[in-house]
Amino acid sequence: VHLIPVSPIREDGLNAKSRKRIMPDVLTEPPALDPLAEAQLYCNVPSSAERSMEGHAPHYFKLVAVQVLIRHGDRYPLYAIPKTKRPDIDCMLLPSRKPSHPQLEAFMKHMSKGSAAQLDGSLSSLPRYPSHSLCEMGELTQTGVVQHLRNGQLLREIYINKHKLLLSDWTAKQLYLETTGKSRTLQSALALLYTFLPDFDWKKINLRHQWSTIFCSGSCDCPMRNHYLEEEQRRQYSLRVKNSDLEKIYVDMARIVGIPTRQLRASNPIDSLLCYFCHNVSFPCTKTGCIGMEHFKVIKRHQLEDERERQEKKLYFLYALLATHPLLNQTAHRLQRIAEGKKEEVFVLYSAHDVTLSPVLSALGITEARFPRFAARLVFELWQDGKRPKEHFIRILYNGADVTFQTSFCKDYYKHSSKPMCPLEKFVTFVKRDMFLIFNSTNYYDACHRRPL
Repeated sequence: VHLIPVSPIREDGLNAKSRKRIMPDVLTEPPALDPLAEAQLYCNVPSSAERSMEGHAPHYFKLVAVQVLIRHGDRYPLYAIPKTKRPDIDCMLLPSRKPSHPQLEAFMKHMSKGSAAQLDGSLSSLPRYPSHSLCEMGELTQTGVVQHLRNGQLLREIYINKHKLLLSDWTAKQLYLETTGKSRTLQSALALLYTFLPDFDWKKINLRHQWSTIFCSGSCDCPMRNHYLEEEQRRQYSLRVKNSDLEKIYVDMARIVGIPTRQLRASNPIDSLLCYFCHNVSFPCTKTGCIGMEHFKVIKRHQLEDERERQEKKLYFLYALLATHPLLNQTAHRLQRIAEGKKEEVFVLYSAHDVTLSPVLSALGITEARFPRFAARLVFELWQDGKRPKEHFIRILYNGADVTFQTSFCKDYYKHSSKPMCPLEKFVTFVKRDMFLIFNSTNYYDACHRRPL
């Protein structure tokens, strides 16, 4: 999905010089997994300006609505490697420290004036931006704030400046904003909105609290969803047990930090190691030795192999269909209402997690997509055909790349149509009917409660 050239990386992490070598047969061999290059893409450290395909359409098409689903930005780990010093990362926002953003200082000032905001339930007690000199577990970092200031700025240039989706006199009713109850998702949403909106007016910001990470709201009772998730977790465990390289690495790391191997495994070291890697901080050492790049590469490579097998085995796909139906159903209803002439909720933002984005991508059939990086964005655009005003189309974009025709419901349409996007009805039919065919059901309730034959 990312059209970013990545230079080859050697064992020691340095760029390798190009050497003549016999190229593998690309038709029969899958591309080699490069754990370090993949980890760098996952970190998504802000550097050069990003190119994106959002807002592209024939001149006679009119943009009428946009829905954005984001993963929060870069964060401090959720787990610590036992008996090691936590990575020394400062979560105070300092405009003079890299990575920074021209509007970072103004963002901080504006966030401290947010008394007029309507923040749902427990959201009002959360801080509006990170502010600890040593990050707390799971806290958004300055990198994470900057990633979403950049996302908002990019989307503003396209949707506000070019397509005039919201005018300077925009109203609260034109927005629908929802976030989980974590400070990192609330702060990511505020950073994106700050640079996106024509004018960030606290009185018009009404952020709703979503208690579920899959945004299932009042439709969360789904026993079969939980069944497929348990089956998927068994598959993950089975793959891990079979990987002798991974086991050796865990044994060695456990020896270095002086704990039982099972305790190290339970502390989810990849989450912590990714933080060291993304922030260019040396991996931890003890008197017995140091955790090194080789440990990191083996664990990261296993993670990539797990993602590949997950696509093949389909258990996760079955989980994803049931997990994401409530959110996709809400999306389909909203886009239909707007197509019928409603002028409300023309810009929607869901601020969420990797466990939200990943099943949505899977359910839509976008199998080529990488695992959601920090500050990943999935965008649904609704367009009206200027020549036939009753006809509406959607485009779906992931991190700026157009993935509309990778979706299961629009793959075939692409083969015999000259239109550069997908008819809205295709998406609506998929959500209302086709998502349940694989379960031999006709509706969400039945699919959730019917045991497979």
